[in-house]
Amino acid sequence: MTSVEPFLSVLRHFGWWDLLDVLVVAVLIYEILKLMRGTRAVQTALGAGVLVLVFYLSRWSHLETLNWLIRNMVGYLVFAMIVLFQADIRRALAHVGRTPFGGFFARTQRTEETIEEIVVAATLLAGQRVGGIIAIERSIGLRNYIEGGIPLDATVTYDLLVTIFRPGAPLHDGAVIIQGERIAAAACFLPLTVNPQVSKDFGTRHRAAIGLTEETDAVTVIVSEETGRISLALDGGIESGLGADTLRQRLRELLTARRRERDSRELTSQTYQ
Repeated sequence: MTSVEPFLSVLRHFGWWDLLDVLVVAVLIYEILKLMRGTRAVQTALGAGVLVLVFYLSRWSHLETLNWLIRNMVGYLVFAMIVLFQADIRRALAHVGRTPFGGFFARTQRTEETIEEIVVAATLLAGQRVGGIIAIERSIGLRNYIEGGIPLDATVTYDLLVTIFRPGAPLHDGAVIIQGERIAAAACFLPLTVNPQVSKDFGTRHRAAIGLTEETDAVTVIVSEETGRISLALDGGIESGLGADTLRQRLRELLTARRRERDSRELTSQTYQ
């Protein structure tokens, strides 16, 4: 019983403020892990964990030289991490300082800007008879296809999209995937549809766009290299011969409305927490 008594003593003095303290720390750890997910900070955290493990092993095994070296390196490593990861730190602080209401309207505005850039790029590509395929992630993640392409993580602009699909460019083949108002990757290969009812007039680019929308809820914009027609693939189907205004309206219906609905759910959830 002697080994259990300290634990019981802590429980007897555990109050509501202690519970709140634990919950706040848990939320902070969760938010930090969310910010780290998908960034270089994950590998850095693993490296730091290994360094801490080596530090305690050196103390336990009395490796004084190794222990002294690690203790003196820590200060320099902190400054090095601040310099190397200043962009990630800035992004994390901006995320912390962003209010739920401000983030809701900012995301809607960014979505509108992204839609406009896509429409302008598709119109320019169609006018030049340059083929292109732009996949836009919605609820179902496209990470498997992103990892198979060339990572970019760039702002969505029409001139960048046109440059990517320029004939002879290194990233011309394959699709561009847009994830969260940013170009996640280019030269991505998508699964071809095996639906026998798809028209024989559609080439590989259109079949890849349809194949992606059969497996995910992504929206795909296709520009035909042969005809210059703009098409939109969704849920295994395809709409062809779209003009700039029609494409803009369809993307707003499919992206803005869905995003507002999702953000409203997130906002309600945060309000009741």
